[in-house]
Amino acid sequence: MPVLPDPPAAETAIIELTNAFRATQKLAPVRQNPTLAAAARAYAKKLIAFQGLSHTADGTTPAQRVTSAGYSYCELSENLASILARRSLTTDEYARRTVTGWENSPGHRKNMLLPHVTETGVGVVRVSPNEPKYIAVQLFARPEAAKYSFKIRNEAPSTIAYRFNDTPNTVSPRQIITHTTCLPGTIAFETTDAPNVKARYETRAGQVYSLKPTSTGVTVEVNGQSIGRD
Repeated sequence: MPVLPDPPAAETAIIELTNAFRATQKLAPVRQNPTLAAAARAYAKKLIAFQGLSHTADGTTPAQRVTSAGYSYCELSENLASILARRSLTTDEYARRTVTGWENSPGHRKNMLLPHVTETGVGVVRVSPNEPKYIAVQLFARPEAAKYSFKIRNEAPSTIAYRFNDTPNTVSPRQIITHTTCLPGTIAFETTDAPNVKARYETRAGQVYSLKPTSTGVTVEVNGQSIGRD
């Protein structure tokens, strides 16, 4: 009898290979989340009834499926794969073929290398006992609980304009604005009457941007320290 993949072991192997690939790009590993894994397996089973692969085969989106499973996310993506074992195929060979196929596909590769996802869930199912065809679904996500916040405090006497991820905002004198966001982004201060406040910074959790008056205009301090401009 031909050797064929063991689905649960293949799921584990796919995560291990995914993290090995992320490591080559200096990215943090993703950890397995049981809710994501359940959603991935459920959709893999549904795909058995459809010709070809589609992220909306049953009329739902990955976001809807994950939300229905009880997972709240900030960022989400999904990879699909279908492999027919025309000969003996070990679990490790199957996992490697699946992951290598994703690595060589621009869209799938992008999902595997999303820098801010932290969790994954993999589902692998065999189409039928009589057909050695396997469907794999892998979800990548950053949970909503991983949101972070930063603050902007205006200690200057004038209103300061700024953009966070290209969305325009203003902060009035003595005002403190708190931004809560899923992903790190770029904040850019823009003002014509304070030339040395024109700067771009990569936001981080817990940062406080203080706009302080000086003899020449306004300067920016981050967590109490002046830093160079981008």
